[in-house]
This record gives sequence, C-alpha cells and structure tokens, in this order.
Amino acid sequence: MRKLCPNVDRDDTLDTVLEVPIPDEMLINVPGADKRRGAAGANMRAWLKTQSFDHATVDGPAAAAANAELQLFLNVVGSPLIPCPVPHDRAFSRSIRDSSIQASTAKYIMQQYIAATGGQAALQGVQSMYAVGKVRMCASEFHLGDQNVTAAQGRAEVGGFVLWQKCPEVWYFELIMAGHKMSAGSDGKVAWRQSAAENSHVSRGPPRPLRRSLQGLDPRSIANLFSDAVCIGEKVINGEECFILKLEASAATLRARSSAAFDIIHHTVWGYFSQRTGLIIQLEDSHLLRMKSGKGARRSENIFWETSMESVISDYRHIDGVNIAHGGKTTVTLFRYGEGSVNHKRKLEETWTVEEADFNVHGLTSDYFLPPSDLKKEGDDQHAG
Repeated sequence: MRKLCPNVDRDDTLDTVLEVPIPDEMLINVPGADKRRGAAGANMRAWLKTQSFDHATVDGPAAAAANAELQLFLNVVGSPLIPCPVPHDRAFSRSIRDSSIQASTAKYIMQQYIAATGGQAALQGVQSMYAVGKVRMCASEFHLGDQNVTAAQGRAEVGGFVLWQKCPEVWYFELIMAGHKMSAGSDGKVAWRQSAAENSHVSRGPPRPLRRSLQGLDPRSIANLFSDAVCIGEKVINGEECFILKLEASAATLRARSSAAFDIIHHTVWGYFSQRTGLIIQLEDSHLLRMKSGKGARRSENIFWETSMESVISDYRHIDGVNIAHGGKTTVTLFRYGEGSVNHKRKLEETWTVEEADFNVHGLTSDYFLPPSDLKKEGDDQHAG
C-alpha cells in the first residue's frame, strides 16, 4: 500500500504522508497509467488528479446512480455498527455458575476464546490499537419483484482504510474509495458519520463499536460482547465444527435507536467459535427496520427493510502476543418488502485484508476522537445506524 503522496505540481519537494494509505490496485486503472516497474510515483500523481475527496460531484443520471451505489458501499458495508454497547471487561469477571446452561456454556466458550487469542493479561494490556488495510467491494446480485436474479452492473471498487481505537466506544475510522472519503467515529458519548456527499450526522442510540473491529480485530471487545450471549447449538462452517453464540439487542437499545419515522424491530448477532482453535471464524447479524406509514395510512402498508451481514473471518496472526484476524469476506443482503412496495433484494460483498496493525499507540489521546464541528443535533432525520 502507498503511504506517501508525491507533490502533484512539483517534483523537487518532499512527499506527504497520506492519512489513509492507498492500495496499489487503485492506481492500476488510472487513465494513462504506466504499467512499467518503478512508475508508481507517476501513477500516484495521475490518480490524485482524478480524485475529488472533498467534493460530491454528480454529473448526469448515470453518475448519480454510481454515486448512490458508492454511498451504499461506504455506509452499509464500510462502517456499520454492532447492535449494542460492549460491557467493560465483563468477560473477565463473571462466573460461569449461577446462570442457565446456555449462558454458562457461552461463558465457558468465551474463556476458551480468551485463551486462544492470548490470555487475559495480554488482552487487558491492550489500551489502544490501530489497523491499516484494504477492501474490495462489489454488488453481486439484484432481485426486483418476481424477476429473476440479475448481475449488478456496477464494477468492483478497491479502497483503503485506517482504524484508530482507544476502547470499544472510542474510535475513529476513515475509508477512501473511488475518489470519495468517508469517516466515522465515536468519542464515547456520541457516534457519528460524515462524507462529502452528506452532512455529518449522529447515529441514534448509545455509542457502539464499529462492526469491523469485532471481525477478529479486537478480541477483548469480542469476549466482552458475547459474555451476555447464550449458546444455541453447533454448526459446521468451512469444515470447522463451531459453537453458535447468540445475542439480542435489548428493548431499551432498540427504542433509543428508533425514531418518529421508523422502528427497529430487532437486531441480533451470532458468533461462530471453532471447537478446534477456540477462535471466532464467522460473525453474523440481522437487523429489521419498519418505516412508519404516514397519517391516514393503514398499519399493513408499512415498509420493512431487513439487513443481514455475514462475515467469514480468517488469517489469524499474533501481534505482541495477541492473536487477531488479518482478512475475511463479508456478504450483505438488503431486503425491502411490504404492502404497496415493490419487493427488492440486493447483495453486496466485501473482501478485506489488514496490512498493518499495532497496539498501545503512544500519544493517542481523546482529542483525536472529537466529533466534527458541523455535527447535526439529535433529531428524527438521523440514521438508524
């Protein structure tokens, strides 16, 4: 990945360090790109001249449709949040006893997971982290009404991301893709998201972790999240026998995330933990939202949006004694249905790799996680998150 940016106007100046490293694949398809070895600097200049990170440029219906799909990638696939807040170190303090069999089994599985990822001392020794990686996103399928499945016309997009995290509810994330930059974060009091195409806005409900950090990157948060789960059975995932842990967002959390325009009906998360290694190898969640009908409309005319995400997690490696995932693939299914609405279903896919990660970043203070100054105040126009 490219971490340095040459000066576009002059060749005799020092390179600038990029805030978000750029995957080399993003430079290959630049018009006029030089395929020869050692031409990366020239290709970077050519690529920079075609980008518009700070401008939401839309020119014509085709460009508007492409921009809408890109925003779908950035928001739905790139930066979703986990269903509920993560309790602080509950996985290290709660006893296996005095619980139901399903809950006690889940706590025992979490003890095995903690051991597999480095042990309690190693996980509790992590006070902050950062990760740099690249993603490849594409829309793979599209259903409209009763029509057959058709291949989406959009091409795959490659991007780079950087994640900074001080604790589960204090984090900052940036993603660059196709000339657009999206950022999201939480200062422990409010979670937010912004991009050039839309104003900064608050995610409704209590601050929650970025889902990406729970895709094998942050074992401590994963253990704490599933400390309240129940074990509902077993399943074979890619040849691995796994325990299935299930966690439901509380009614209070769902109410806090709802608004006058929509209700969150449920948000459920499942973790699949290998019986052989103890590691999490798949993360799923399902989120159902009901758009409320206007005045005078029947309740049966409500429109529902169901979002399902399935992440296969792989490539575990140790960093400073902590075992974290360095790659995986996420499939997102968006399903809209309801009376008076043409049903449609969309499938999106993301493949990601972590190129660099480290823990206990020196000098990472709370000032790095402050929300944007133009952040919208809480209101009904906020996103469900």
